[in-house]
Amino acid sequence: MLCLVFDSAILAADPKKPAFQYKSEGIEVPAATADEPKVKAFSVDTVKAAAKYLDDGAHYWGREKSCVACHSSGVYMVERSALTKYLGKPSEEVLKDFIASVPTAAGKPSDSALAPIWRSSGLASWDKHVLGKLSEHTDKSLRHMVKILPDESFYQTIKLVEIPYITTRFEMTVQAARAMTAAPDWLANLKDAELLGRIERMKKRLREHKPASDYELALKLQLAGLMPELVPQETRNAAIAMLGKQQQPDGGWSTRRMSNVMDWRQEAFPATERYNWTEAMDPTLVALINNEPDAASPGSDPYMTAFAIVLLRESGVPASDKRIRRGIVWLKENQRVSGRWWMKSLYRDTFHYITYISTVQALRALALCDELPTITTP
Repeated sequence: MLCLVFDSAILAADPKKPAFQYKSEGIEVPAATADEPKVKAFSVDTVKAAAKYLDDGAHYWGREKSCVACHSSGVYMVERSALTKYLGKPSEEVLKDFIASVPTAAGKPSDSALAPIWRSSGLASWDKHVLGKLSEHTDKSLRHMVKILPDESFYQTIKLVEIPYITTRFEMTVQAARAMTAAPDWLANLKDAELLGRIERMKKRLREHKPASDYELALKLQLAGLMPELVPQETRNAAIAMLGKQQQPDGGWSTRRMSNVMDWRQEAFPATERYNWTEAMDPTLVALINNEPDAASPGSDPYMTAFAIVLLRESGVPASDKRIRRGIVWLKENQRVSGRWWMKSLYRDTFHYITYISTVQALRALALCDELPTITTP
């Protein structure tokens, strides 16, 4: 039995620091912190702990927040479904919440896209990896998601940047493409002329977009795996070479090294758009990143390490590649005793939900390299 208790009492004494990352009836996950001990050895037991952590976080979010969140329930449905072979079937409770959130109205281009994209992607992933066929509710969710695609053909983000997943409109639109391509035969069987026209305009924008940072170049590599016709081989080669150069001496990768601080949100929204946003970056976020002790030379972190491995593997780089092997060693050495992979939030220093994202991404990377043991779930 792995213990989750390590510093809750200390955190509880500071009103600005939550004692729990997730807390609901039957769920008590202590706050994610940098000083949580690392595992003595990566094993079946530590994978079981990680799987329970993912279940607890997604259940908490559905019960206490009643919304789709990219950093918890959304990423759970998308990535955990893909791990069914190793971890067993994901939670039906979370699935029911997602189905219940599918709107009955068609939606319009001015609607917020964050929840529709992650809801659609989660349902599509469930259909692909768990059910094995397209569901009616997934089809309805995807149609709604495409219906709200703005005429400029990139989805809108929200004002506050949360790195990763809520950065530029390009990233949001790549995530939407992932939802469309994951749903079994959805694109191939779509006949609605209006929706097809919107998707073609979206593809054109994705194809023509010039990456504003190494992170967006990495996303081009992800896009190549979803819609290969949109990314030329030259761009793919450049992205793979960039990831090779970005690997750190310890074998990991660093999210903060993937973009200039100001370029995490490089576009200002025109005043004519619904949200009327004019600032490119929140000063509080800029200060948080710039004031980190290692700001001048950011260290490796689990999210970018895992994501880099995923991108390389999905691009055909063999698991035996030295870059990938070094990254796998880094991930195995940096899991924490709770099952999580700790990472400090690049948005605010409170709940550190990036730890949740990092954990599921690490499991995904390990699975793609045949390094994730199959566990028996209760």
